[in-house]
Amino acid sequence: MLLDFEQPIAALEGKLLEMQKLAADSDVEVGEAVAALEKRIKDLKKETYANLTRWQRVQLSRHPERPYTLDYIEGMAEKFVELHGDRTVSDDKAMVGGFGEIDGQTVMFIGQQKGHNTKQRQYRNFGMPNPEGYRKALRLMKLAEKFNVPVVTLIDTPGAFPGLEAEERGQGEAIARNLKEMFMLKVPVICVIIGEGASGGALGIAIGDRVLMLENTWYSVISPESCSSILWRSWDYKEQAAEALKLTATDMKSAGLVDGIVKEPLGGAHTDPERMIETLKGTLLKTLKELSAISVEDRISQRIDKFSAMGVVVE
Repeated sequence: MLLDFEQPIAALEGKLLEMQKLAADSDVEVGEAVAALEKRIKDLKKETYANLTRWQRVQLSRHPERPYTLDYIEGMAEKFVELHGDRTVSDDKAMVGGFGEIDGQTVMFIGQQKGHNTKQRQYRNFGMPNPEGYRKALRLMKLAEKFNVPVVTLIDTPGAFPGLEAEERGQGEAIARNLKEMFMLKVPVICVIIGEGASGGALGIAIGDRVLMLENTWYSVISPESCSSILWRSWDYKEQAAEALKLTATDMKSAGLVDGIVKEPLGGAHTDPERMIETLKGTLLKTLKELSAISVEDRISQRIDKFSAMGVVVE
């Protein structure tokens, strides 16, 4: 799948394939031309992805070939045992979690899961959890706390499910309870936005000692399309909305709302999923080591202070 701003790159790559085929099928010497074109493509990629607009980063965050939560977990963990159910209503397929082991370190993984095809997306409710999903997440966090296992949450959701039945079962209460309980968890908590981070649906599993964002992701109280529909009564102004929302990883880091940015391969995480997974794994192991050196009391205090300082204006 090509995005609109990637068309010039694709056109050059098409020419490169033609030249390579010509070289393979004949005795024509095109070595220098191929090398020059490869350099041109590399330079164009660097220039393009270094100057993406906020809307273009939103598009990359939604690329259907990006790794999703289970892709990261299965790629990072030597062992993973998925746990199911909130012990009250049902097992929400949009929220997954369980114990995993990375380099000998046991971790409780929790995250929203989207699908790689239409059938999977329907099964996973497009990554939009119901209240039982957030209650399952909290149950797993408490289980991790019981066994003194750190928690890693992977966030990728267009928002909590907005259906009537979700509200009837207490969507707002479930998310609010998660916020309260996550502040007080005694184990290290690392939250990573790996795709979309929309509204309370994302925040419901995003209270942690370290909140990280992948390079081409977004995190905001509302999506650009929804913001556009509210302000302009149309989705046609989503690009302007994205600029106004300042929702990219760089924006969030500058505002002090996240703690770090995890670099993606050139062109986005979907261009080299294995490399992206290894990069995130290394970042998690390094961060877990840093957090394990801090006492429980200090960790909780720093966590509370960090989120309490957000939005504070000093004149």
